[in-house]
Parts: sequence; C-alpha cells; structure tokens
Amino acid sequence: MSSASSSVRRIAATVLAAGAVVGAAALPAAAHDGHHQRPRVEISRVQADSPGRDDHSNRSLNDEWVEITNTTREAINLRGWTLRDDDGNRYRFDNVRIGGRATIRIHTGNGRDTRTDLFQDRREYVWGNRADTATLRDDRGRTVDTESWGRRHH
Repeated sequence: MSSASSSVRRIAATVLAAGAVVGAAALPAAAHDGHHQRPRVEISRVQADSPGRDDHSNRSLNDEWVEITNTTREAINLRGWTLRDDDGNRYRFDNVRIGGRATIRIHTGNGRDTRTDLFQDRREYVWGNRADTATLRDDRGRTVDTESWGRRHH
C-alpha cells in the first residue's frame, strides 16, 4: 500500500511542478501583452468593382472603396498611415481620427472628407476588379492588415 501511495504522491508532485512551470511561463507573456497592446485597425470590406459600367465618372470612381474599422474602444489617429494596392498606388492618411468601434470608407474619386468618408481625389480606378490586394500600414510602415481577392497572373 505504501508503494502505491508514494507513487500517487510522486505523480501528483510531478503534475503540480509541471503546472507551476507552465503557469510561470504564461504569466510574463500575459503581463507583457497587457502593457503593450497595439491598436487594432483592420480592412473590414472592399468594393473593388463599382456597380454598373466603369465609365470613369466621379460617381463610379466613388463607388469603388475600402472600409477600415477600428475594433478598439478608443479613437486612433491614422496620421501617416497608408493604404496601398498591388500596383503601388498609395493613399496617405492626413490628420484622420477614427473613433472607437467606428468605420471609415476611403473612396477612389473626388469628394469632401467627413468623419465617415474619405476621398483619394483620383481620376482613375485603383482597385483591380478581378484581383488585387489592399494593404494598410501604420505610420512606421508596418503592415497592419491586408485584404486580397482573386488571383494575380504575373
């Protein structure tokens, strides 16, 4: 009986020790994440192919857009952030604040910027109807999010 009881104690001690090691390893990671949480902004929707004919009218250009959503509760300033396509067309955000849990739509054509709609003021389409990638980068050039559709044939 005593050998069975000492085996159970050894197994229990091993399990507890393993749990302590795992717990100790997880603790610093959890504490670290809490202090350096990065803003979470994502590309939430893309309408690359404006409805109707691509007639280069401002209306058609503005029906091509990318939506960006701030998934955090706090407003984030996008100053210096960029939105780029596969061909290198780039839109640079000026002093734009996106509210917590808010979405802004970046249109290709001309218009007057508001809290919910921004305009690239272009006269040509940016986003490929069949295939492209929208890349959102922060003010340090780090990729925050990408959204791809279709297939590129090089």
